[in-house]
Amino acid sequence: MDMLKWCAGCLAVLALIYAGLAAVGAWRWKVATRNLVAVLDDGQVGGCAARFDAGEIAGLPAPVQRYFKQALTHGQPIIRTVDLTQSGTFNLSLATAQWRPFTARQHITTAGPGFVWDAVIQMFPGVPVRVVDAYIAETGRLRPAILGLFSLGEVQGKGEIARGELMRYFAEAVWYPTALLPSQGVVWQAVDDTSARATMTDGAVCLTLLFRFGPDGLVAEVHADARGGMVGKTVVLMPWDCRMSDYRRQDGMLVPFVGEVIWQTAQGEKPYFRGRMTRLAYGFGS
Repeated sequence: MDMLKWCAGCLAVLALIYAGLAAVGAWRWKVATRNLVAVLDDGQVGGCAARFDAGEIAGLPAPVQRYFKQALTHGQPIIRTVDLTQSGTFNLSLATAQWRPFTARQHITTAGPGFVWDAVIQMFPGVPVRVVDAYIAETGRLRPAILGLFSLGEVQGKGEIARGELMRYFAEAVWYPTALLPSQGVVWQAVDDTSARATMTDGAVCLTLLFRFGPDGLVAEVHADARGGMVGKTVVLMPWDCRMSDYRRQDGMLVPFVGEVIWQTAQGEKPYFRGRMTRLAYGFGS
């Protein structure tokens, strides 16, 4: 009986220690993420047009015109910030299926492109891994940490890291479609009747993605010939696809509420993100 009491006491102490670590980690993570968002917002620059003028899409490739005519209406305010929440599953491995549930919050700015993605992935029941993925001032950042305290490694910098994060921002612009307009700096090039290439530049980072449009005229997939992904501790360039579906009307715009992100490897498609929007809130230009 004494041994049982001793074991129960030890378990209670361990539970208290764990709860304390989790609380401290969550608090520290929240403060650090809030600081990143503040830096992102401070880097905003004055926008150009405050509203979408339907005349600006004249001369764009036919599938791009069809897309904007559906997704936007003349006079639509230009999006400057987005706050969203997501839930879904995330695959932790390229080699095997290790899907884990996640929830995330993301803050995005368009007048000076950038984002901060703050996620919690349940590695095991009761063991959350907090992840921040960000693009701020031409710099990419990725940091996962168990409980928000014990780092699993951090990647930060310019070059291919920044390019990969800006690529994510660009592909996700279907959630904030005014950012894809020519007046916002995007250059469109015709490919065929169901696809077009789009190019954007942020400082020293310039990239082009292929946008594929579905039978309904909306963006169905965004493709990159090569995006840097972490394989172990090495950044490896691989073809990369984002697929969108479940378009709904939000603040006058058509935006997708479901997304899947996929690495194209020598062994075939390797999906690693499947998520659904649970909230979208926009801040508009004035």
